[in-house]
Amino acid sequence: FERADISLAIVDDAKIHELNRIHLQHDYPTDVLSMVYEELDDYLEGEVIVSAEMAQARAPEFGWTTEGELLLYFIHGTLHLVGHDDQEAAAREKMREQESVYLKAANVTESHRSSIRETCE
Repeated sequence: FERADISLAIVDDAKIHELNRIHLQHDYPTDVLSMVYEELDDYLEGEVIVSAEMAQARAPEFGWTTEGELLLYFIHGTLHLVGHDDQEAAAREKMREQESVYLKAANVTESHRSSIRETCE
């Protein structure tokens, strides 16, 4: 894409649970949701919704900050917006590699793999 408008919503578990139920028919809170609103040849409009509450709860398990976990959620969601998928093992590994590239670019070091669900939608 040559141009994109991507909004970020930081919400609590109750709100992301509600959105997950409405948009994906999954009745549980999740870490990140991605919504594509418009996709043209050279333009993308979308939204990444992340749960601050989940990031705060999960970050200590992986030895890093809530901010680092939230950034990972945003990167993960953005990668979904631009077409990455993590349903198959090979695609998931490629996505994990891209997450690491962008975390390093932001000077965030991963000490462990995060809580991003193995089967995100």
